[in-house]
Amino acid sequence: MFFHGWDNYIRFAYPEDELNPMLCNGRGSDKLKPDNININDILGDYSLTLVDTLDTLAVMGEQKEFEKAVRRVIDQVSFHQDNKVQIFELNIRALGGLLSAHVLASDPSLGHTIPGYKGELLALAQDLADRLMPAFQYTKTGIPFPRVNLKYGVPKTETVETCTAGAGSLLLEFGVLSRLTGNPHYEQVAKRALHALWNRRSDLNLLGNVINIQTGQWIHTASSTGAGIDSYFEYLLKAYVLFGDPEYLEMFEESYEAIMQHVRDPGGYLYRNVHMSTGALMATWIDSLSAFWPGVQVLYGDLDAAVKGHLVFYNIWRKYHALPERFDFYRKTVDIGFYPLRPEFIESTYYLYRATRDPFYLHVGEMVIEDLNNRTRLPCGFASIGDVRTGRLEDRMESFLLSETLKYLYLLFDTDNEFNAMDSNFVFTTEGHFLPLATHHLTTSNTSYPLYAQHTTCYNPHFKSSLHHYIQHPHSIDMSSIAYQPETDYASALVGNTKNTIKDLYPSGQCTSPTAGIQSFDITFNSNRRGRYRHTSPKLMEVVGGFLAKSLSGLKVEITKRPSRAGGGYQVTRG
Repeated sequence: MFFHGWDNYIRFAYPEDELNPMLCNGRGSDKLKPDNININDILGDYSLTLVDTLDTLAVMGEQKEFEKAVRRVIDQVSFHQDNKVQIFELNIRALGGLLSAHVLASDPSLGHTIPGYKGELLALAQDLADRLMPAFQYTKTGIPFPRVNLKYGVPKTETVETCTAGAGSLLLEFGVLSRLTGNPHYEQVAKRALHALWNRRSDLNLLGNVINIQTGQWIHTASSTGAGIDSYFEYLLKAYVLFGDPEYLEMFEESYEAIMQHVRDPGGYLYRNVHMSTGALMATWIDSLSAFWPGVQVLYGDLDAAVKGHLVFYNIWRKYHALPERFDFYRKTVDIGFYPLRPEFIESTYYLYRATRDPFYLHVGEMVIEDLNNRTRLPCGFASIGDVRTGRLEDRMESFLLSETLKYLYLLFDTDNEFNAMDSNFVFTTEGHFLPLATHHLTTSNTSYPLYAQHTTCYNPHFKSSLHHYIQHPHSIDMSSIAYQPETDYASALVGNTKNTIKDLYPSGQCTSPTAGIQSFDITFNSNRRGRYRHTSPKLMEVVGGFLAKSLSGLKVEITKRPSRAGGGYQVTRG
């Protein structure tokens, strides 16, 4: 699947930014419509898919292809472009891709060094970061402008409104760049923006979604784990993993407690949109971007919560054979049916399997692979789904399909992959880029916490909830897989997925005993010397089998004749 997308990008689209899989050609910035931010926030004529996919080639063990791709970037990619782009998107896709590939190409301990490589990717990464830095100038709060022109800086007409995720998810890439170049300024501005948002949290310790970078006033006060705010929390925890600074862990833990108290619904399955100051419900939909949250919970060590949240998205996917951009949990219907091949649900599936080794998550991955191939694969690549209800396709293959979606699917099934066995303080960024940091770069940490590197096992052993999970310590009769737990049926009913589920459910997630009406049928029995009977009727087997199992053999029952005053006939008294 990966090489079907990659080879067709190189053949039909390169050096453009993305592949159009229906027209079999490339796509770059939209020069005719500069205000088309759906395109121009991301694409800027710098071969984005090439840059974004570099470390995926290494993860898949394709060293020669990795070296060839790195040479292409060095020889042909330039960010000196007269294009206005979004800081967040270019940071996670391009800057993260360059830094990851640089570390892999230059660090012998990782096994992917490139002969003759002289740090050109790091120089290109620094050039890109310097073009993003004007976004941090002339802002009174330290929160950056959301967009810059790569050649001319921040346009005079640029908006002063930005989202929490966009301004608060820069620390990993900017921090690693500072450590590798020795220039602390990149990390300082990213950290200042992170703190500026944190210092404006509500009394409930919740953050809003959109803020004015000059006044510090919240424009959109909805708090959630979804679009516009999602990766802020992810980067708090991963910054602690990567840099070892306990301040980030403390901020994450305060945020996590607030989310679990005010954003999560009482049942423990849904993470809603609530008002940041009151906790009041503001919307009845969840979005596909929030499917990343169970993966973060695994890293933190809260497996039970991660299992429940993941089951909601699993059942939405099972219902529509993809994940709609928004799902209304009150009406149990699709709110926005678009699916651009996003990775977040697969990412959390990968983390949960690494932590639990429950084969259920391999079945989930198999389901995703089948649906992607059946619904989105075209001769020239993979297309976005315009509406999951109808299967209508749109002519775009975003770069994150290769950098994240297929990378996580590959790592899910390649259990012996070297990146699944690494024991170091590395992270996968919110764009799925591999970022490690050597010990001598950990210069700012005076922590009493032990550094943990649990992306290889995907849960944190320092937290109690991960120590004795039922999945890791099954009973003698192993029915501990998620597929056999009552939570699975409850989550299915929660999203209105009635396929193969039991409908009689308590709010706690427990199943009631199935009931049936009175059945009448003719049966025959063979008696033995003790007066007991062996059932031989296929009709009775069919009725009983529907409740007990798919097939039964050797069923024995004890029959007692009822007196005439009780209505006569027979009843089963033992069996």
